[in-house]
Amino acid sequence: MKTILAPVDFSGATDAVVAEATALARALDGRIVLLTVIQPPAITNEYSALMDNLAEIVAAGEKNAAKRLADLEARLQADKIPVETLQINGPPIRVIVEQAKKLGADYIVMGSHGHTALYDLLVGSTTHGVLMRAACPIIITPAAKEGPKKAKK
Repeated sequence: MKTILAPVDFSGATDAVVAEATALARALDGRIVLLTVIQPPAITNEYSALMDNLAEIVAAGEKNAAKRLADLEARLQADKIPVETLQINGPPIRVIVEQAKKLGADYIVMGSHGHTALYDLLVGSTTHGVLMRAACPIIITPAAKEGPKKAKK
């Protein structure tokens, strides 16, 4: 059985990632491992007032991610797709590459958010970072495009 690692961040790209991973799992008689990575917040002295609430903020983020992962898992199970979920804290690129190796992933299906080259240069791109480090094939789903706007009559 082929293993398809599908990192999801619950952005607009998530549905496309799940759909592509599902199609691949059906074609290859595979299983999907949905992974969400909770990136720890960067702490600086300017935000020391937030330190008291940091544990609550992180816990709320983890709880929300767990619920959304469970919803995706239930949706895939209803479609008779073998699925597992993982929620891990850490830097996304490193965690995704490590999990792909640990799971023996045959494919990684990721979304592209369609940022500009300048954004990727300044902020970085998780998809690009994984692409440069992963040992298995990666399928990148494009960012969802808005349809043409209808003129008001």
